[in-house]
Amino acid sequence: MTVTLRFGETASTPAPVYPPERARGRGRAWYRGDCHVHSVHSDGRRTPAEVAAAARAAGLDFINSSEHNTTSAHTAWEGLWGDNLLILTGEEITTRNGHVLAVGTDPGVFVDWRYRARDNRFGRYAHQIRRAGGLVVPAHPHATCIGCNWKFGLAEADAVEVWNGPWTPDDEVALAEWDNALVASVQKTDVRNTDVRNADDGPGRWLPAMGNSDAHREPDRLGHPQTVVLAESLSRRAILAGIRAGRSYLAESAALTLSFAATDGRGGHAGIGERLRAAADAPVTVRLEVSGAAADCTVRLVTDQGVLLTTPLPAEGAGVVEWRTTPAHAAYVRAEVRHPPAVPGLPGAFAALTNPVFLDVAAGTAD
Repeated sequence: MTVTLRFGETASTPAPVYPPERARGRGRAWYRGDCHVHSVHSDGRRTPAEVAAAARAAGLDFINSSEHNTTSAHTAWEGLWGDNLLILTGEEITTRNGHVLAVGTDPGVFVDWRYRARDNRFGRYAHQIRRAGGLVVPAHPHATCIGCNWKFGLAEADAVEVWNGPWTPDDEVALAEWDNALVASVQKTDVRNTDVRNADDGPGRWLPAMGNSDAHREPDRLGHPQTVVLAESLSRRAILAGIRAGRSYLAESAALTLSFAATDGRGGHAGIGERLRAAADAPVTVRLEVSGAAADCTVRLVTDQGVLLTTPLPAEGAGVVEWRTTPAHAAYVRAEVRHPPAVPGLPGAFAALTNPVFLDVAAGTAD
């Protein structure tokens, strides 16, 4: 094979055009997003225009450009964003011992992928992601494809993807691992702060859960699942702050909406990703409101002791579930909405999942 290179006509290099960091949005609100999507810039089959159209059709407010080991798509979104769609720039860093999402990094920042866990280099690249303003999110940590299983640990993570595309057994394993990490976090939580605070403060650091579609081509559905984030605005900074704080829940589609909070008898209130501090034996009411779920779904309330309440939703897929507990009995409470089991004896696939509400025992009131 003979390769011949010739000089062409001199031309100026066009300035890159990157997505803006803010969309109009609705002020402080719940925003729906998918932070793991692919286009023809890596191994996807959709063009960026088709990805943006699919995101709007799925009712999403934001997406994260996450191509494998390249930032080439960062300049491919011109004319595709708008008042109703925020496009974040990032990367899926496909290392030899697992994949990690760089979510919301500065445009054009490339993060290398050529290392294994035994090389002891991941911390350096995790710091690079954060210096570029992004979040470090291990993707599909128990996927079975070669090189997909996550082996770097979670010490450097800002969140973890526990739900990747249609629900599968490896998601169930990721969920169990994440829940075990929640239990570990409440063993060292400092409760000597304000009555209600963000749950990412202090020594009881915990990892929020995320859900993303990992959509590559038809019939993959963008937004199945999606992460629904409470943010001050539809902006890069606000969305990433909401994800980092765990003020979010996961849903299989934009049709499904949750409200989940804990209250005590003295006016204390904590929503998803927050802490409620109360006396060890003080009654706390946990309330979950669900709308838009499919028929025959079941609600499960899960604490550090495991599943403590299971109840069916009404046939129309909407309803309210209330449960009473105390901080001594439950260090946190999170909610699951599941479809009926496909295999008898095994849990059903997820329709929705919340991050936890933490219940802290006020100083001086523990047994």
